[in-house]
Amino acid sequence: MTVTSGEVYAMSPAHSEQPVHPPIRPQRTVEELLAAKGAKPITSLDDLTADTFASDKELEEFVAFVHSERRRDVA
Repeated sequence: MTVTSGEVYAMSPAHSEQPVHPPIRPQRTVEELLAAKGAKPITSLDDLTADTFASDKELEEFVAFVHSERRRDVA
């Protein structure tokens, strides 16, 4: 790219096969995007649960770590 007096010009070699700008994608609605991903609405809080921690002790250690890190730089 070349900048001259506030104007920006995209420079590419004459033999370049790639366009300067990416191709325009077709506009899709939110509903179309969700359907393409197979997304389903959340019907219960149980839909949001995940088995991230192997035990309650591991979760408690993580929470304690986060709290200590948040307070670390506070003086």
